[in-house]
Amino acid sequence: MTAATTRTALAGAFALALALAGCAGGADQPGESGDGVRGPVTVLAAASLTEAFTRLGDEFEAAHPGTTVTFGFAGSAALATQVNQGAPADVFAAASPATMRPVTDAGNAADAPATFARNQLVIAVPEGNPGRVGALADLTRPGVKVALCAEQVPCGAAARTALAAAGVALTPVTLESDVKGALAKVRLGEVDAALVYRTDATAAASQVDAVEFAESARAVNDYPIVVLRQAGNPTAARAFVAYVLSERGRAALAAAGFQPPRA
Repeated sequence: MTAATTRTALAGAFALALALAGCAGGADQPGESGDGVRGPVTVLAAASLTEAFTRLGDEFEAAHPGTTVTFGFAGSAALATQVNQGAPADVFAAASPATMRPVTDAGNAADAPATFARNQLVIAVPEGNPGRVGALADLTRPGVKVALCAEQVPCGAAARTALAAAGVALTPVTLESDVKGALAKVRLGEVDAALVYRTDATAAASQVDAVEFAESARAVNDYPIVVLRQAGNPTAARAFVAYVLSERGRAALAAAGFQPPRA
């Protein structure tokens, strides 16, 4: 690869704004691409896209020498707030239409968002499933500690929908700001289970097991992506979105466990 790659994972709003301040924009910077796609591209993306988008960023840079892709991964709701507060970025990819809506309602999307993937929940448990968890109802057993995402986060909203569909009421011991935080609680042995996306459990398969449950089909999340109105490098931003929507992009997402969007 001829272009250097920067990978930034941000959780706090202040840290996110600082880290991205010098990264967006600059379409007129020198590059090696002959198709006009060059320079830096800053992408704010849902935490559940970390592995898949990191791979797509590498592939995009290889396809467009002279480009560099910088990611800010965090909860979709927090990222939407950052976009509307003027954080410099070129592309926003959310884990639900609901968390994309504040950006479009504020007029900060350059185009109509496009759905590029779908995702659904599993129950993440420690490797070997020592608690013998097989269904959502098992999470209400005495002594079982459960982590959920906060309800304003897409994985938290999906969890509440799935629990309601199963008629299960439970009180989590922690509400995390994004799906990676909920999964980390299982990996660290701080909880017995967490409701996370299938893709995140797949990425951590060496440390956790994934328990499928029927009600997850009632809470499937669509993932939209859009070029931002304030994009400093709109040409490269649109090229990145096009790459995500391309056959190669769909293949990378499928390899990570994402489902294709509805036809």
